[in-house]
Amino acid sequence: MSGFYHSENGKKYICAQMKDWQSAKSIYEFSAKDIDGNEVSLEKYRGYVCIIVNVLAEMHASLAEKGLRILGFPCNQFGGQEPGTEAEIKEFAKGFNADFDLFSKIDVNGDNAHPLWKWMKAQPKGKGTFGNNIKWNFTKFLINKEGQVVKRYGPTDDPVVRQKYLHM
Repeated sequence: MSGFYHSENGKKYICAQMKDWQSAKSIYEFSAKDIDGNEVSLEKYRGYVCIIVNVLAEMHASLAEKGLRILGFPCNQFGGQEPGTEAEIKEFAKGFNADFDLFSKIDVNGDNAHPLWKWMKAQPKGKGTFGNNIKWNFTKFLINKEGQVVKRYGPTDDPVVRQKYLHM
C-alpha cells in the first residue's frame, strides 16, 4: 500500500492515502487532522475500544477510565449543523465539557469523504441498513482494540457500550 509515514515512539507507521483506503486493514492505517490542524495517526488508538462519531457526543467519563476513546469528527453535510470554523467548533465543544479527541471538520459522504469514513462504511459490520451513506449526524462506529468495525449505530440508536466491548 502506498502512503505516507508517521513516526511515533520510535516506530514508523504507514498511513492510508485517499486513493488506497480500500486496501486498509484497520483504522490504524489512517490519519486525520485534529481540531488544531495537526495530523494525527490513528495508530495512537491501538489497544483501545473507540467510538467514532461525526458530531459531538456526550459519554460518561467513567468509560474513558475503562479504555474507551471517543473520536469526534464534525461534519456540515446535514442541514448545515456545523457551519463554524475549527476554532468555533472547539470553543463550542468546551462549553459542553467535551473531553474527547476532536478532529477537523470533514465530509463523511461523497467523493470528498474522508478515507477513514469510506473504509468504515465499506466494512461488513459498518454497512448501513438502507445503503452505506451516513444519513444524519450522530451516526457512530464502534471499533475494537484491533481497529476493526464491530458495530454501526444509527442516529437514533443509543450506543450503550457494554463491558464486553471494552474487553474485546
